[in-house]
Amino acid sequence: MNYTFKLKEPKSDKETLIYFRSYFSSENKNFIYSTGEKIKSSEWDFDNRQPNDLNGRTKKAEGHRSIKKQLDRYSSFFTEIVNRYKNINEELSITIIRQRFDEEFKKVKAKEDFFRVYEEFIEERANDFTGKGISKSTKTRYEYNMNLLLEFQNYSKIKITLGNFNVKIYNQFIKYCVEIKDHSANTIHRDVGLLKTFLYWALNKKYTYNNDFISFQKPPKFRTDEIALNYQQVEEVYNHDFSKNKRLERVRDLFVFGCVTSLRFGNYNRITKDDIDGDFIRVVDMKSKTKKLAIPLNSISRSILEKYDYNLPTISNQKMNKFIKEVFQELEFTDEIKKTMKYGDELIEKKTEFYKRISSHTARRSFITIMKNKRVPDKVIMSYTGHTSLEVFNAYYRPSEEDKINYMNEVFN
Repeated sequence: MNYTFKLKEPKSDKETLIYFRSYFSSENKNFIYSTGEKIKSSEWDFDNRQPNDLNGRTKKAEGHRSIKKQLDRYSSFFTEIVNRYKNINEELSITIIRQRFDEEFKKVKAKEDFFRVYEEFIEERANDFTGKGISKSTKTRYEYNMNLLLEFQNYSKIKITLGNFNVKIYNQFIKYCVEIKDHSANTIHRDVGLLKTFLYWALNKKYTYNNDFISFQKPPKFRTDEIALNYQQVEEVYNHDFSKNKRLERVRDLFVFGCVTSLRFGNYNRITKDDIDGDFIRVVDMKSKTKKLAIPLNSISRSILEKYDYNLPTISNQKMNKFIKEVFQELEFTDEIKKTMKYGDELIEKKTEFYKRISSHTARRSFITIMKNKRVPDKVIMSYTGHTSLEVFNAYYRPSEEDKINYMNEVFN
């Protein structure tokens, strides 16, 4: 795309403004922008569209060189934007280029604040009913991701914008997640995926022309040694008397219900009588939004449902993850468990008390582990859980040390 410079009043004897000009054929209009620089028409090279080239160190010659330097900023910036839009195969408009020029040369605050745009993205995706929307749990993940970036901004004192989010800032963000937030490689892998989805959306919406994020590399997933409960432990939790603490009793019941049904928290947190059909729980899987699950009731799940008249307590996942740790702490699940995490090529081992490793998702993992230990066929278990990938399904199985010993003795003793 061609550009040039022109004088506002080329026939004036007085100093006149120098304009940047480029023709946008798609709009059949000229983009004209004042550079703020002034010069007399007698000192302007109309053939080359720049100040006359004056040799020497006179004040006028220095002034011309200074003007030329400023005009070069405009041409370089314009070329950079045009090339970026070509690279992403997007059409550049006069409105967008004017906005970028205002931000760069007039220091006008960008209309799009990073976090305001992120909020717009979340709301648009959450309210998209065309089949491309996001679930409540996914919305929560995006909100956490946005708040994580805000915490990083406050901690690092780096103002995050759509225009300045480059590899350098990204690497500092990853370092913050590892060293300050103590996130595992898998957590960072997921959060970077969420971030890049938002940035692609912002790029497609033309809120930014910065596509540096395309080169951001997610840390590879690493199979962590997450814990799962065996059947005896689930029974111990279920039979514990929490009558003096109704809050923990409700949390315990929800957790055990997940352990004996395989449901995701987003499903078992909202079970009502309408979801019960004879001897089955029939719901749509929260993750796929289309797959229908039919899970047989058992003595424990039926008992919990009857206790709450088939309307289980509701609680946010954040509070569930907090309170379920209190449940296991009261039960004195305090043995130290080794956790291995991977950052790049480095393996880091940490010891954490058992109860601190429990989350709402432990219930689903425990169900699969209990079923596999009872030698229930994988296809049957997957019909409960809704898994379609055997690889993903098997990642949930966590044989305990005791299970390993028992299996070894069954075979060789």
